[in-house]
This record gives sequence, C-alpha cells and structure tokens, in this order.
Amino acid sequence: MSKKYLFTFLFLITVLLYSCSKKHTPERTIQPSENNNVIPNKSDSVVVRKKNFTPTKKDIIPNAIVVNDKAAKKAVDGRLYYDLLGNRYWKNYKDGKYYLFNQKMYDNPAFKAPK
Repeated sequence: MSKKYLFTFLFLITVLLYSCSKKHTPERTIQPSENNNVIPNKSDSVVVRKKNFTPTKKDIIPNAIVVNDKAAKKAVDGRLYYDLLGNRYWKNYKDGKYYLFNQKMYDNPAFKAPK
C-alpha cells in the first residue's frame, strides 16, 4: 500500500515540476476606442501580427521595373540586380530598366556590366 502512495506522490510532483517549467505569458490585446484614450501599461502587450505577402496570380509580377541604382545590389561580376517579392531583376544597361531574370540574359550584351 505504501508503494502505491509513494508512486502517486512522485507522479504528482513530476507533473507539477513539468507544468511549472513551461514559460507562457498570455497575450492581451487592447483595442482603442474613439471616446476614451487608453494608454496601455508596461505590463500590457499589444499583439501585432504581420501578414506575409504572397502573390497569387502570375500576372501581378511585372516583367520590367524601374529602380534607383542606389537601391540595387552589385553581383560578383559587376552587374546590378534588385530582389522584389522573391524574384530577381537584372539591369539592362541600354535602357536603364530592370528585367525579370531569364536564360537569354547571359548572351545579351545589354545586360553585361560596362567596364
């Protein structure tokens, strides 16, 4: 009989220690109303959830964009490129626009960096 109580006591202590080790703080959301200006305390936390933008249609990704060269990055071979929404655009040095990457850019001299 005493082994049964000892096992129950040890089981309860392990459950108690395990449940206390979880670090969880509840989130409080504060919605400001128009009539009263509520300033949240330091203990209150405001939850802001960002929504990642993922394009759903292929036609909203443009084939060419115009970007300031200061915002663009330089590749190892000296060409300029710009990343937008997970797509890489390379600079055409003849017209100054950035075009969506394709395999034909390797042979085209308009995409080679001027020396």
